[in-house]
Amino acid sequence: MIEITSVNNELVKETAKLQQTKYRNQSGKFLLEGFKVIKEAFDYGIELTEVFVQKGLEREYEFVNDKLILTNEAVLKKISTTQTPPESVAIGYQRICDIAELKNTQKVVLLENIKDAGNLGTILRTSSAFGADAVILYGKNTVDLYNPKTVRSAVGNLWKLPVISIEKFDDLKKIFADYNRIATLPRAKATLKHFKTDMPILLMFGSEADGLSDELISFSTDSFKIEMTQGVESLNLSVSCAVATYELFLNN
Repeated sequence: MIEITSVNNELVKETAKLQQTKYRNQSGKFLLEGFKVIKEAFDYGIELTEVFVQKGLEREYEFVNDKLILTNEAVLKKISTTQTPPESVAIGYQRICDIAELKNTQKVVLLENIKDAGNLGTILRTSSAFGADAVILYGKNTVDLYNPKTVRSAVGNLWKLPVISIEKFDDLKKIFADYNRIATLPRAKATLKHFKTDMPILLMFGSEADGLSDELISFSTDSFKIEMTQGVESLNLSVSCAVATYELFLNN
């Protein structure tokens, strides 16, 4: 077990670089902050390389064995992305999912060009909770899956289901040709309450700012809107996804 207490330590500097997308992409690594996220990642087989832990709490982290590094608040503040530093920060290797993992899926969520990291993390959490088999990140402008805010918001659910990035529309057409491709649209005629399907589902959501592209609307085989009381124009994207996946995936 080693101890690092200087913010000028080279490993500390390299760890802090993982706050940036550029370095996460180059290294294939990402940051995990706090006991719950680190323990969930470990239990699901995410390879951890280093785990920085506030000195005095090491017994809680015995499961990481020789990856443990004792440290202080100054170092944790340097390498974490929150205003109040957590008691621990770990480095792990990103889980890279392959398109082959979509084979035999029945309930898939597609997010087009989603830009809010917190929304993405929350959607991964609710998709896992309500029975999604996989999540597709479609488009070139989607937020980085391993953004620290996404990792925190997912609360340990980032690795519980495949999350696959797809940029080419032709790939979507091939993979989901036999699915009921459902567009969530604010002006759809059908409402979620009365929507039923016996086919495998590709449930498609656009970003809050832009909604679904014309390309995906044309690709859809069905659509619905979430009914709301008068005076409310729209819901937050993660809330909409939670309502829809609960109704279609868990109750359908």
